[in-house]
Amino acid sequence: MLFSPNRRQLKVALLALAAIAIAGKSQAGTLEDVKKKGVVVIGIQGDNPPWGYLDSSGKQDGIDADMGRAFAEYLGVKAEFVPLAVANRIPALTTGRVDILFATMAMLPERAKAVQYSKPYVANEITLVAAQATPINSNADMGKFVIGVPRSSTQDTQVTNNAPSGTEIRRFDDDAATIQALLSGQVQAVGANLFYPQRLNAAKPELGFEPKLHFTALYNGACTRLGEKEWNETANKFIDEIKSNGKLVAFYAKWMKVPVPVFPASIPGVPFTVQ
Repeated sequence: MLFSPNRRQLKVALLALAAIAIAGKSQAGTLEDVKKKGVVVIGIQGDNPPWGYLDSSGKQDGIDADMGRAFAEYLGVKAEFVPLAVANRIPALTTGRVDILFATMAMLPERAKAVQYSKPYVANEITLVAAQATPINSNADMGKFVIGVPRSSTQDTQVTNNAPSGTEIRRFDDDAATIQALLSGQVQAVGANLFYPQRLNAAKPELGFEPKLHFTALYNGACTRLGEKEWNETANKFIDEIKSNGKLVAFYAKWMKVPVPVFPASIPGVPFTVQ
């Protein structure tokens, strides 16, 4: 069952982000450091079900949370989650606030210049979503409407690249804010991931939100810092293991409600191993 965050959950997420920013106490280290400490610090989204979000009790949940807890178990340590906004994910990793990202990280060549991706473990699709009555049938039609996207996200990139020159694109801090902007009428369409229509229709089913344009299919991977071969090799071995032992199948059945896809052996411009 998928959940849409309410105001209380979003408040919990924002408070968690503020506390983390003030404290700045989590410092990443080597695998040996992590095992001695007994805790792996995992960067994750805090507002984007079913990928990563805070449930009503303030506990991190979603497929990325299950992946993170399984990774911690694989290492023999506890998982400490750091909820992150879309634009803060890579900085949190590269500055050492977190050890690894399981954070809806689409595998893109430009990002691969800043972080080291693992093998893919989940698939996603990027679309433009609007109410059924909104007449968008082509990229050119986007220019007639105000489009919302999460800042620095794959949706941002795809809408920016496909919309006509002059299209008004409003950028919000995260997925929850982007969805709320569409529900409140601030925008008429949004760059969306696979689960936006479900979240939108749970809030306003009478509007019949649906994908209008299909931009691209993507895969997500775990991210570690560039050049850290041991972290990368460990992440890949973990992903190989959960693919073979049935855990990934179980996570997909629980959260994605579709079979595990066939993952590509390579993605142009995105190495899965330290070069």
